[in-house]
Amino acid sequence: MTIARPTNRTHRGLTRRAVLAGAAATLAAPAVRASGGLRFSHVYGEIELKKPAERVVSLGYNTQDTLLALGTAPLGLRYWYGDYPYGVWPWAQPYLGDAEPVVMRGEVSIETVASLAPDLILGTGSGISEAEYAMLSQIAPVLMQPAEYTTYGSPWQVEVETIGRALGKDATAADLVARVEGLFADARARHPDWEGKTAVAAWHDGGQTGAFMGEDTRARFLSMLGFQPTEGLSRMPAIDGFYTNLSPEDLTPLEADLLVWISSAARAPDIANLAMRGTLKVQQEGREVFAGELLGGAMSFGSVLSLPFALEQFEPEFALALDGDPATVVPSARDAGLAG
Repeated sequence: MTIARPTNRTHRGLTRRAVLAGAAATLAAPAVRASGGLRFSHVYGEIELKKPAERVVSLGYNTQDTLLALGTAPLGLRYWYGDYPYGVWPWAQPYLGDAEPVVMRGEVSIETVASLAPDLILGTGSGISEAEYAMLSQIAPVLMQPAEYTTYGSPWQVEVETIGRALGKDATAADLVARVEGLFADARARHPDWEGKTAVAAWHDGGQTGAFMGEDTRARFLSMLGFQPTEGLSRMPAIDGFYTNLSPEDLTPLEADLLVWISSAARAPDIANLAMRGTLKVQQEGREVFAGELLGGAMSFGSVLSLPFALEQFEPEFALALDGDPATVVPSARDAGLAG
């Protein structure tokens, strides 16, 4: 039995009774609720842990980072993208130690999750449906994102604090949040001129150009440094809360003080050849930065571990792009063929 990717709605028509009956042969009994336990309200209801979790399976596309930062290696994790050992990217590899989590690619196997015997399943940012949640809840409590946030819209601070509480590591979680927020505060202090400037994280893939919006991790990275979106982008509707598509004839929503392209090196020539890109002052004045797979991944994960990694790499690039001199070459843009 498998759980489909977030975009698949295979289970939409199933009733709760059918879901539970179909899963009964392979799933453990529901977790017993106990008074005085750790309670969590979320988008699908409420769970209670009798004690802090120790054996955790991570189904969110980036929640393995938070677990590792908190000192708990996941028993299994959800593969997103990138060719790295056990689905763990370079910024988090040092925290993995000798752990060898089971990597679930594509669909999530309920049998695999059950075989790992977790006492907590992280569903935050996983995109699982309520029917899928019901199946997984027969194995162990499933912690989803708070109801006030979209599927992939929980702020990293909320994620760290919530998961830290579930692990009984509240103090560690608070320290992690304070440390990362401090790093960004220091960067803003070094570059007070960035405050209030506009910045956009954009993408181009398969002939379609778009930008990341409000609740997206890439947009939040920029806002943490004092940047704000362009007026044109702010007026556009967000798809699933985190991105929007642009017309190839009108890229003016990307006309920012700083433009960060999130793409792979293989797509860089397509970006360079975008006809309307040449009409943008941000391009003409050399204020573009190119984030390839690694740094684009760090922004995309937007985790307590990837954010400092991205900040260290991007700060000097942003400073060059925003130095006011069009002749200054931004190395990442030059290497991607976006600058002379």
